[in-house]
Amino acid sequence: MKKLWFFLLAAMPAMLSAQNWQVASPDDRLVVSVNVGGQATYSVSYDGQTVLNASPLGLVADVGDFTTGLERLDAKQQHIDCEYDISRTKTGHVHYVANELRFGVRNQRGQTLSVVFRVSNNDIAFRYELPRMNRGETGAVRIFSEASGFAFPDGTTTFLTPQSDAMIGWKRSKPSYEEVYKADAAMTEPSQYGHGYTFPCLFKTPDTWVLVSETGVDSRYCGSHLSEYKGNGLYTIDFPMAAENNGNGTPEPAFALPGVTPWRTITVGKTLAPIVETTAPFDNVEPRYETRHQYRFGKSTWSWIVWQDASMNYDDQVAFIDLAAELGYDYILIDAGWDKEIGKERMETLMAYARSKGVDVFLWFSSSGYWNDIVQSPINAMDNSIARKEWMRWMEKNKVRGIKVDFWGGDKQETMRLYEEVLSDADDHGLMVIFHGCTLPRGWERMYPNYVGSEAVLASENMVFGQSFCDNEAYNACLHPFIRNTVGSMEWGGSFLNRRLSRGNQRGTTRRSTDCLELATAVLYQNAIQNFAVTPENLRPQAEGGAPKESIDFMKQVPTTWDETRFIDGYPGRYVVLARRHGQTWYIAGVNAEKTPKKLTLDLSRFVRKGDAVSLYTDNLKNQDPVLNTAYKVKNPQKVQVTMDTNGGFVIVK
Repeated sequence: MKKLWFFLLAAMPAMLSAQNWQVASPDDRLVVSVNVGGQATYSVSYDGQTVLNASPLGLVADVGDFTTGLERLDAKQQHIDCEYDISRTKTGHVHYVANELRFGVRNQRGQTLSVVFRVSNNDIAFRYELPRMNRGETGAVRIFSEASGFAFPDGTTTFLTPQSDAMIGWKRSKPSYEEVYKADAAMTEPSQYGHGYTFPCLFKTPDTWVLVSETGVDSRYCGSHLSEYKGNGLYTIDFPMAAENNGNGTPEPAFALPGVTPWRTITVGKTLAPIVETTAPFDNVEPRYETRHQYRFGKSTWSWIVWQDASMNYDDQVAFIDLAAELGYDYILIDAGWDKEIGKERMETLMAYARSKGVDVFLWFSSSGYWNDIVQSPINAMDNSIARKEWMRWMEKNKVRGIKVDFWGGDKQETMRLYEEVLSDADDHGLMVIFHGCTLPRGWERMYPNYVGSEAVLASENMVFGQSFCDNEAYNACLHPFIRNTVGSMEWGGSFLNRRLSRGNQRGTTRRSTDCLELATAVLYQNAIQNFAVTPENLRPQAEGGAPKESIDFMKQVPTTWDETRFIDGYPGRYVVLARRHGQTWYIAGVNAEKTPKKLTLDLSRFVRKGDAVSLYTDNLKNQDPVLNTAYKVKNPQKVQVTMDTNGGFVIVK
């Protein structure tokens, strides 16, 4: 049960001077300073070191300009102490403690705007609040732009992925947050397409790590992204491009008054631990609706990722249902084309067979019919409320447990409204929802009880489509735990055990990773429903091209939900070591993207004790099979040595 307290602080003469306000974190290390003098700006310091220089605040709306000619109004502070449970992200229980500053400004037309900052020990969140305008006569507002900016100090480097052009890519379905990251790039280096960068955005200042993102985006606003570099260390908030969604809908959001914008979030740390462990996306949002359903999370088989379109037939789906039953998996994901290749009537028989084997079903749908050229079916189903209700009634009747909705192509408010409508309608019928070819989730694990993951990353399918993606698998695996997966569930869909990524394991692209890397990503990549790339051929004897028994046994046992996540070691794009706890069991996983084997001495005293027997999956440097030493005993938990091969990894289970 959630507990929430707000404490109004007494007069704060030291904090509220003539033109400046300050609000500090509960431990006083993270400080936000605000100045209003014609324009409103804020700056951020941590342990006395500059994190952000004076950065702009404000917005321009149809009712007025709140970026210039501003005068200060009153301010007040509150202390926030909040606890909540959350079931589908990196942790199970959160205790959020922060100090809040709320201040007002007035523009030259006498209109007012409130700005709210919340500062916890490593996280900042801020947003704007607008009252009804013109003595209550104006009840709606359209936001043309936000001045909100982030001005980094000299010497900052970036870990960013670009916002793509609109209406490009497969069947004109981008942007879909599936672009390549550049690590340790200079701020002055332009993005690939000239449209800025998708959230989240990671920066390394001379003294700190900084993650910038947003949360709380729903049907009442658009999804935003970071602008191109504007000079002097500055990036600002940008709205969607007009061409997104084939030009349907406006780039600018609109909402009823009084109303609020989403939260802009900033996470700061001397190390990467606060970045990896942040709960900022969830701390400042609330559930949008209650559910009457008990959703069950877990593992799933998925024929399409390796066997591709040709597997969308009755017999192959039976094979993957049987595989799920053999592995003890909860689900099968039946991908695009099932309605045409199998048909609704025979699908009912197939789904009944799955239930007889103890396996439940997720079904694939396209999101749209009118803003891209997608032909994979079912189409024209999820974007239309009448058609959607008919399909969802049919799925509820046949005890379908979830849907995967693909090919979204935009961040406009119109599209955000559709995301929310699909989630809300799906919950009425007991359906969990995965989004694919989609935008970043922004606090949705807490906002929507049946939301269970989003792709929004250059994911596993690309390894099947091109060898270069296989070649760079380890590099990407050493980025996502620090960037994309820090702010929301990431449905990557991997853990390949085929050496060749095709049916039969004899042709197609070649996996460069060791099995231990693949096992490690099952831990490193967090998503409540994991659609793993395990195939029936993996169960053959190893001499016949099957996967080692150790790999299969691990993929049977690894959980998909976590009660705690801790950063241990790493550097984005080079290597990573994380620990995640499920119940009383710790999974400690690492991946190496460097060109030589990586030998580490790790302090694991938080997770294991002297004399503990652990399961250790490590790379065999003579071949690519994992080595499992169940008799490994921890001698010194502060100096546990592991070696990861190039494109390799390890997992410790305790």
